[in-house]
Amino acid sequence: MTAPKTTLGKKLGAGHFGKVYLANDPVHGEVAVKVIERDTSKPPAKWDEQKDRFLKEAQNLAKATHRNIVRVFHLEEADGGDSVRICMELCQGGSLQGAYDAGPMNLLQVRNIGSQVLLGLGALHAREMLHRDLKPGNILVDEHGKIKIGDFGLVTDDLILGYADVGGYIYVDHLAYEVWHGQGTSEKSDVWAFGMTMFRLLHGHDWYERAPKPRGEIVNGGFADTLEWLPHIPKRWRRVIREMLRDDTAARLQNVSAVQAKFASLPVAPVWDCKVATDRVVWERLKKGRRIVVEWLQHSGTRHEWSARSEPTTTGKTRRLAGSGGVIGRRLALKQLEDFFAGSS
Repeated sequence: MTAPKTTLGKKLGAGHFGKVYLANDPVHGEVAVKVIERDTSKPPAKWDEQKDRFLKEAQNLAKATHRNIVRVFHLEEADGGDSVRICMELCQGGSLQGAYDAGPMNLLQVRNIGSQVLLGLGALHAREMLHRDLKPGNILVDEHGKIKIGDFGLVTDDLILGYADVGGYIYVDHLAYEVWHGQGTSEKSDVWAFGMTMFRLLHGHDWYERAPKPRGEIVNGGFADTLEWLPHIPKRWRRVIREMLRDDTAARLQNVSAVQAKFASLPVAPVWDCKVATDRVVWERLKKGRRIVVEWLQHSGTRHEWSARSEPTTTGKTRRLAGSGGVIGRRLALKQLEDFFAGSS
């Protein structure tokens, strides 16, 4: 390791492996620097072991050059040896964590994001590298809107399989069935994490958090069939995501190429803007100069109603399109809404 040559600026964020800063590098200009500090609660020998691993991994990461992968330039050891700095490409748009927290993304956005993530993930796998921690927070956007995956290569099977440390490093919700059962990670477990990431982006934080925690469901098997979908998500999207989340790795989509073949043809229209609130979900889209609005009211766990209407964007009358006609049960409301969205164009 060499002495630090980058000058740290403002803090951009914090992740499981350390804090990220805006920085200036004499060779690469404006960059992002991840600072990983020694855990003083652990013996110095443990830190020395980690530093050696980070150095070896940084050499691998620097070789992973692809337009959809965050470029890693170099790794430095800070004065005193109690921290290391990973110098990497700056993505001005930040990560997709904020978009996920804000609510559901539409089909067109998710297919565009997913297609670019798959290109980057495929490049990693072609170099016999795994990501192991794919999630919205590790998908970044550059100043041109290009999608790039970052924080690859830092998580190891030792961390994942030594469950004492797992919660501090990765989304345990994104661990595949076989990993929970001690079989380690593979390209197929990255496919699982990609499927979970796409499900999250389609539904947003608030909807996702209403369901039982996946970490308590995945280990028991059959998780793919327990997913609770927003009713506007088409059946083809559901089928492909479930194929990425199969417990049996032989039944799962086998690799990035297999996912790409399915993903590229997924429907993206109509484009609904969806907002999830505590007691309702509202969808809107424009069609032939009018605004189509669908509202699903959730009075309680068993009392639901919904309606769809067409509103003028300038002048004219509001027209009722469909609805429950009163309070009904949740299962029936979901079925009616799914039928409505399936029939809309």
